[in-house]
Amino acid sequence: MSTSALVRGYEVVIGLETHAQLSTQSKIFSGASTAFGAAPNTQACAVDLALPGTLPVMNRAAVDRAIRLGLAVGAKVAPQSIFARKNYFYPDLPKGYQISQYEIPVVQGGSISFLLGEQKKTVRLTRAHLEEDAGKSLHEDYHGQSGIDLNRAGTPLLEIVTEPDMRSAAEAVEYARALHALVVWLGICDGNMQEGSFRCDANVSVRKPGADFGTRREIKNLNSFRFMQQAIDFEVHWQIDRIEDGLAIEQATVLFNPDTGETRAMRSKEDAHDYRYFPDPDLPPLVIAPEWIARVKAAMPELPAAMAGRFQQADGLSAEDAAMMTQSLGFARYYEAARDACMSSEGGRDAAAWPKLVANWLMGELARRLNAEDREIDASPVPAATLAALIRRIGEGVISNNAAKQVFDALWSGESTDVDAVIEAKGLKQMNDSGALEKIVDEVVAANPKSVEEYRAGKDKAFNALVGQVMKASRGKANPAQVNELLKRRLG
Repeated sequence: MSTSALVRGYEVVIGLETHAQLSTQSKIFSGASTAFGAAPNTQACAVDLALPGTLPVMNRAAVDRAIRLGLAVGAKVAPQSIFARKNYFYPDLPKGYQISQYEIPVVQGGSISFLLGEQKKTVRLTRAHLEEDAGKSLHEDYHGQSGIDLNRAGTPLLEIVTEPDMRSAAEAVEYARALHALVVWLGICDGNMQEGSFRCDANVSVRKPGADFGTRREIKNLNSFRFMQQAIDFEVHWQIDRIEDGLAIEQATVLFNPDTGETRAMRSKEDAHDYRYFPDPDLPPLVIAPEWIARVKAAMPELPAAMAGRFQQADGLSAEDAAMMTQSLGFARYYEAARDACMSSEGGRDAAAWPKLVANWLMGELARRLNAEDREIDASPVPAATLAALIRRIGEGVISNNAAKQVFDALWSGESTDVDAVIEAKGLKQMNDSGALEKIVDEVVAANPKSVEEYRAGKDKAFNALVGQVMKASRGKANPAQVNELLKRRLG
């Protein structure tokens, strides 16, 4: 179980419920499309509308995706699970109940681990169950009235529920990021938070250390990691203020307003018995044979933790660097392609040095540009092979790191797709001629007797000043490593 610093003398207790929309083409119990952005009520068929005489039929692809998550988190995939009716009234719920799983979910247990700073954290999962989404109430442009769009009704969801293991908003956010990265990696959810494909509910309470759990309040529909951080932090301080004022915390469902940064109660929180769960008579038990699980397992990609371990073992990356390289499947594939292209080249650096150099460029210049333009790595205008060609020129001593950044800028902006052409056009090739460099070094040493004297007296800054003079004299084209070597030799 996770531990964290106290907040004003109170321990924070957080559990998350995450709804991941499964990446199926059709809905969980009907053949209607799940495509986003269609005109209201154009993707709701008779089954979704609960017209008399219609019967639900289980979507096998949704079950495949649930099995995939169960295997990835080390959970038990139930050989038999039950669908139930969760009864409640809301205008966008056409049947008057939601088909979900209650007593026997398809995925049971498991855990997700992640790094919080340099510390490894593990959050236990209670369950993950299949269910259908409701429709959506629309309140804009209806002249004071509300409209109902049932396009989302019946969309397949996997609700992933944790134990109350998190002890800070930062921990909850990192768990949510890790889960988000995993479901996208597995291909079971597109992870688009703006479209509602991945949204979290946070159950938050506070207690004095060692006391029983406090009364929790559930913050609904958090569709941004930043909002999650803000909402939990506000809720924690609100609950502590209330307790210290001698007032009770009432169990409730609350909403977060990003404009004010505050949570507000929406309704009193229901308990399970309020929903009157009972097995859905229209759906038989979901039976998953071992052969089905084996087929899903055989088609799964290498998991992030296993791949990160391989990068540490085979490439010599640190745990932090390996975690960065496996932040998404696209990022990992880009890294591997660039690394392999560098390591296949002849000359330059020792083969063992290439992986770290590639990782540094991905975490540095490439990540900076991707973040600035809000791009995924798959949309990078600099392909892995082109970046590898640039990194090879650094390793071979053709260009300096500073010059490489100029080349990268030209590649990113579309000025050229040829690394060597940019180097030639901009005159960025390093001066590697030992004779020419020795002449410049001799001239700098002769022109700077004071710096030479200070260096020989043990002042390292004087040496850096001499290096700077050599680089200036060569107009930045001298190879810094060669300059250091020649200066040290010249100065004895």
